[in-house]
Amino acid sequence: MAFNDDSFIREVNEELRSDQMKGAWRRFGRYVIAVAVLIVVGTTGKVAFDYWDDNRSSGTGDQFLAAMKLADENKSDEALAALATLEKEGHGAYPVLARMRAASVQAQNGDNTAAIAAFEAIGKDQSVPEAVRDAAKMRAGWLLIENGTYEQVSAAVEEMAIPANAFRHSAREALGLAAYKAGNMAQARQWYQAIADDAASPRNIANRAQIMLDNITASGKAPAAQG
Repeated sequence: MAFNDDSFIREVNEELRSDQMKGAWRRFGRYVIAVAVLIVVGTTGKVAFDYWDDNRSSGTGDQFLAAMKLADENKSDEALAALATLEKEGHGAYPVLARMRAASVQAQNGDNTAAIAAFEAIGKDQSVPEAVRDAAKMRAGWLLIENGTYEQVSAAVEEMAIPANAFRHSAREALGLAAYKAGNMAQARQWYQAIADDAASPRNIANRAQIMLDNITASGKAPAAQG
């Protein structure tokens, strides 16, 4: 998905200035999400890898890697069958990792309802390590931006949008996008401003937040507060 950033930003600004927020979201929302979700997938992937790496001595490791290979080769049915077996019969970390990977395969197949339900179930499972639960909640939240309401996204990720949580940057961005999509520019501004004000925000997320803040101000729907 290659596009020119400057051209993209100019076009978004033009749409916003012409007071066509719904049209702007239809045209650009999926691209904003696609760029941002790469960070979420990368972060959750690292969490899963660290969890797997700590438990790689399990004899089911080769089976898990084989299932991942099937998924990478777009052999979805075979991959899901292999992952289902690992979930039931695997040892150590592998049942949880199999659940995470199966949900990802479902999302890749466009079965977002099943994927969201699977990620949400992992996020609520107290037997799963907290870092993996949070990763699952984030994946559910990002899927809900396009497939749910702001309230559903909030229920999934807002508890992670606090200063002490490692996922706060992605959680705030998801909430900002969900509010933007819902047409609640004031709420979107609050979340993007929280990213901009956090000195620890990763540069790419902070840059996207500033672009969205500028766009929201240009729309006239939620002008910046005067200091």
